[in-house]
Amino acid sequence: MNPNIPSIDQLKEIALPASVSYAPQTWGWWVLPGLLVIAVLLISARRYWQWRRDRYRREALVRLAELQASDNQVDALRELPELLKRVALSMPWNAIPVGAAVRRSDLPAKASVQAISMVNVRAPSLASQLLQGDVGALGGEDWQAFLVRHSTQPLPVDFSQQLAQLAYAPDATLLALPSDKREQLFNTCKLWVERHHVAA
Repeated sequence: MNPNIPSIDQLKEIALPASVSYAPQTWGWWVLPGLLVIAVLLISARRYWQWRRDRYRREALVRLAELQASDNQVDALRELPELLKRVALSMPWNAIPVGAAVRRSDLPAKASVQAISMVNVRAPSLASQLLQGDVGALGGEDWQAFLVRHSTQPLPVDFSQQLAQLAYAPDATLLALPSDKREQLFNTCKLWVERHHVAA
């Protein structure tokens, strides 16, 4: 037997290298996931805040669907103007920054000079209350201007007059409305509630 031939007893196991850690080795890699987590939290918080802020909108859309499916069309049509007014009163009024002066065009046409000077003071909550309180009193051209200003799609020129007719016309007039006209009124109200602009 040749002594130079290696025997199986001389074989040794090969040493494996140390395992590579999956943990980032530099601080930059730790910052990146931290920033991603913060971004996800901020986006989630903003979405949640928007979802909560639009609660009035969702509730109004549910009520509109109930009214549209109602058998009593006269009462359903009579409730449309009231529902739109409630939506307008429920709109968030947080768009006035502290110390900002409100433009004359942002106020109803009948707002007094004293009310405008009160809005210019550094009290956004007072300005919000003033503006929001005036929405309930709007009628005619002022109500039409408010609806158009906050609408993202064109509204009928006489939309506020149509709403006033729904509120005050005799039952016979409402019953005489053609079904396509009723459907158009419901659809216009639904679009306004869904898409009206609220300053963020």
